[in-house]
Amino acid sequence: AKRSPDNKKLVEAYRIPISGKDIKTLSGLSWLNDEVINFYFQMIVNRGEQDNFPSCYAFSTFFYSSLRDSGYQKIRRWTKKVDIFEKEMLFVPVHLGMHWCLAVIDIKKKIISYYDSMGSNNNQCLDLLYNYLKEEHRAKKGTEYDMSGWETVNEKEIPQQMNGSDCGMFTCKFAEYISRRARITFTQDDMPYFRRRMVYEIVNNNIMKP
Repeated sequence: AKRSPDNKKLVEAYRIPISGKDIKTLSGLSWLNDEVINFYFQMIVNRGEQDNFPSCYAFSTFFYSSLRDSGYQKIRRWTKKVDIFEKEMLFVPVHLGMHWCLAVIDIKKKIISYYDSMGSNNNQCLDLLYNYLKEEHRAKKGTEYDMSGWETVNEKEIPQQMNGSDCGMFTCKFAEYISRRARITFTQDDMPYFRRRMVYEIVNNNIMKP
């Protein structure tokens, strides 16, 4: 699949076409692009709908920056076809210009967590998502959302990347493990294998069994 002509469409699902150019971002130490990350997150969501995994929803890679830069009104309609409060967990890929991280809103456990494979905190992100839940509930349900008991956490006991190019991979794999409530046990050493595996998974639109 990695040798496919750059513009040839290899697979299309979730309204996301994947070409040879996109798949190439999974080779070597390339940076993953939005298409690959969005497609992979939608495969996680799809798996949650079919198998015995928690139901989840994944926001687009463009969601967080739009919310941060333009406010709730900009992204209010992005969830018009989904009730996020019926899901068990929500995934928010966070792009910080040169770095990918992951935020997870666990509706069931009432916790908003931030996963950064380089160990930084992002309280701005946690606060934005905390307030987003309140605004979304007010807009879609017409009532205030009871946030009593909710926590926000910058996760620290998590694997760290040892290079400058695998942040997108860590973001995807954090989400994949968390989506099945598995303990996060992978390391930087697993990334070359995970890259090859993701090529196979995306082209076949199917996440391999753990």
